[in-house]
Amino acid sequence: MLSPSLYIIVCTARNRLRVRLRRLREPRYLIGAVAGAAYLYFSFLGRMWGERAGSARRGRRTPTPDTVLLILRTAGAGVAGVALLVMATLGWLLPVRSGLLDFTEAETQFLFPAPLLRRDLLIHRLMRSQLGLLFAAIVPAIAFPSDSVASRARFALSMWLLLVTSKVYFAGVTLARARLASSGAGARRIAWLPIGLLVAALMIVGNAVGREFLHRAPTTFSEGVTRLGGVGMHGLPGMVLWPFAALARPLFAVWPGGYLAALAGSLTVLGVTTAWMLRSDEAFQDATAEAAERRAAKTEAQRTPTPRARTTGWTLRPSGRPEGAFLWKNAMQMLRATSGATLVRYLAPLIILGTVISSLMMSASQARGRAAAFCMMALAAAAFVVLLGPQVVRTDLRADLGHLELLKTWPVKASAVIRGEMLWPVCVVTLVGWLAIVCATIFSAAAFPEVTLAWRLSISSAAALLAPALVSAQYAVHNVTAVLFPAWVPLGDQRPRGLDAMGQRLILFGGVLVSLVVMILPGAVAGAIVGIAFRRFIGVAALIPAAAVCGAVVLIEVLMAVEAIAPAYERMDLVSVERGG
Repeated sequence: MLSPSLYIIVCTARNRLRVRLRRLREPRYLIGAVAGAAYLYFSFLGRMWGERAGSARRGRRTPTPDTVLLILRTAGAGVAGVALLVMATLGWLLPVRSGLLDFTEAETQFLFPAPLLRRDLLIHRLMRSQLGLLFAAIVPAIAFPSDSVASRARFALSMWLLLVTSKVYFAGVTLARARLASSGAGARRIAWLPIGLLVAALMIVGNAVGREFLHRAPTTFSEGVTRLGGVGMHGLPGMVLWPFAALARPLFAVWPGGYLAALAGSLTVLGVTTAWMLRSDEAFQDATAEAAERRAAKTEAQRTPTPRARTTGWTLRPSGRPEGAFLWKNAMQMLRATSGATLVRYLAPLIILGTVISSLMMSASQARGRAAAFCMMALAAAAFVVLLGPQVVRTDLRADLGHLELLKTWPVKASAVIRGEMLWPVCVVTLVGWLAIVCATIFSAAAFPEVTLAWRLSISSAAALLAPALVSAQYAVHNVTAVLFPAWVPLGDQRPRGLDAMGQRLILFGGVLVSLVVMILPGAVAGAIVGIAFRRFIGVAALIPAAAVCGAVVLIEVLMAVEAIAPAYERMDLVSVERGG
């Protein structure tokens, strides 16, 4: 099966490359590809070659070990082992399914009737996934700070082994889940065995971590990382965490002896995981049939989307401004489409990012305590929501470009359509940002005890007044972009890939930043004048009227931009929207 799989992989990659090169004849793809290539060069390759040239000029001096690097080398494998253990356990609890079993329609038609074993099909799918995993391992290796190409290659190899093992493991979990409902008692016992081992490992490690941190809390972030990594290095917890720490150990090992020994351990874990996955192939037919049903249901839902029936208690009035109809429509669309999985998909990255940023902010400001931690997390969440929320919440004109032929038949002014499409996401993002600002204000005394109450309240009030203006300005830029460059806006669940798609996103993101600065500049000047004028009378509270004036100026610019772009919306052609995947 190896030779046919290699032939299919090579032909598929070659044809995909031909298609991508052929579409560079169109300017929008060519411009995106040039921008993407320039970004990769100046961000990674140029910096990497510059670091090598700088190292050559400095000579062969022995570098001074960095504190962070020493901490990672000593405790990184243990911390990563604990994280991988938690992820492995969540793989059984959460409804996560492996993409390794999602066969394409062509593979189902031609490979399933072929005289092949189920293990051969699994091996074929595993080989097909290697190109994507290899690319995913090379990208962080290029960004990895290092003076030599060899160290980057070792980092890429280590990441590739970790990603491949994770891919195989989750495929095994998917197959084992199907065996849990098997009619044979022996098959069910074998399927329950890894669950029992994971539960026992989690209890042992959790008990060790609790004993380590409950008696004495860490005073610094580095101390917490060091102590957590030490849990997985000794005794019974170290034995339990060995398979998980072995996967991550090559990332932190020193060349050559330590790295080669760690690589051997990682390869051993990969071999055992692959053997376990292939031994679970009895449930292959059920798992692939379930994956095919999910794919068919998703395709059918995309063709004929069915709204979810859910009582909302909000009825649209039969009369009123047309903006209210779009506000109601987008609100119903978001409420009916929001589920627990959707909330996890959006909240999990926000929580992780907030935790990381708040930890860094607390380390920089020497803040301590739970209240200070809550304040820092709320500040990080507020900054993320206000500055990046419009990139994430897309229930505006960008989401309705696929229905442009319907929108243009409605007897509604173009400016009213754009304003109405923006209203609901602006309200949602602003409310979330306000909630984060209020939480940060409540706990601000613990995080910034040296700042007076007047300053904290003034800054919080100014931030709350500026938040709607910043959010509205970003949505105005996004919707103007959707009108002027509709082919660059992905529709629905589309996630365009490739160098040209990355370049298009970079250009759009840069345009949003530049436009946002241009729109805020007049308001900032007017707000500064008002703040200076009021400061002599009300002191630091002058930040509040200054922010109010700045926000008002920006909102006026948003309304003017919407009115200015209305003629372009009227001239939009239906074929200008990119409807392909």
